[in-house]
Amino acid sequence: MAMLSKDLGIDLGTIYTKISESGRVLLSEPTVVAIAVDEQKIVEVGEEAQNMYGRVPESLEVVRPLQNGVLADYEITEKLLEYLIRKVSGPLRFFRPRVMVTVPYGITSVESRAVHEAALEAVKKDVFLIQQPIAAALGVDLPFNTPSGNMLISLGGGATQVAVLAMYGIVAAETLRAGGLQLDDAIVSYVRRKYGLVIAQPTAEMLKIQIGAAVPQDEEQSIQLQGQDQVSGLPRPLSLTTGEIVEALQDPLHEFVETARRVLEKTPPELVSDIIDRGIALCGGGALLRGIDKLLTKELGVPAYLVDNPTTCVVEGASLGLESGVYAKIKRNLPPV
Repeated sequence: MAMLSKDLGIDLGTIYTKISESGRVLLSEPTVVAIAVDEQKIVEVGEEAQNMYGRVPESLEVVRPLQNGVLADYEITEKLLEYLIRKVSGPLRFFRPRVMVTVPYGITSVESRAVHEAALEAVKKDVFLIQQPIAAALGVDLPFNTPSGNMLISLGGGATQVAVLAMYGIVAAETLRAGGLQLDDAIVSYVRRKYGLVIAQPTAEMLKIQIGAAVPQDEEQSIQLQGQDQVSGLPRPLSLTTGEIVEALQDPLHEFVETARRVLEKTPPELVSDIIDRGIALCGGGALLRGIDKLLTKELGVPAYLVDNPTTCVVEGASLGLESGVYAKIKRNLPPV
């Protein structure tokens, strides 16, 4: 009920912002805002703003207030959070929610403080921060409550995070400020370079989802689309195959693999042996790319597997982290605010 206080987990992502309560997802909206340029006033938020991307006059601007997992625009992020929290909690609450907001591993104290203050302005009550790898581990129920090692790779839209966890904390980790958007950019660049055609980022994302893969597939798929000729500016048809998307994605995927390799190299040997036995958990929207588990298994020599809830485990874990029994165990490893 809107009048009752809630404990909410918020996964503030570059592509999507999700809100959960007690491990159950209440809302998932694109982290996109449409603004009237002259008035600097928010016109649309979330799905409605996403639908306006690339389709608005100069008087409107469609922006992502987060870039590579961190705040790029404080005021817009605050308004976005306020709008989304009101959407799940109702207006004019007597009991405002407590919230646990996710942040990438390794962000600066200034960046984490900006997230905390934006959320605080939005809810006017208690705000806690939790690193995304810890939230994901809670959300997929990884057994990281013991000294045994667990490895998790979160392939997000704006950042790729690799972490080794034990005793409710992070032992070794690294964040690459590149993710699914960089895969889309690689497809855009490939089509421009090979065919002299310009396609938009949403088109590249559609190609990645529908026929994309990290490794060559037994079944080759193709898709027809329209691009804009670089020289004439006129539309021109194009057919792309799975093999071409695989080729286009090799450079950013190599970066993802190297990030994971570096984390393994700085992990204590005792934990590495645990990881070899347990495997590497893959989550985030990028983990849905076909064959990425096979690519990582081959390149790292450690079995990688897709978790059951790859796109929601972070936000589910964030709300679970507010439960009193869990919070008492993880609080010493949470970012200071």
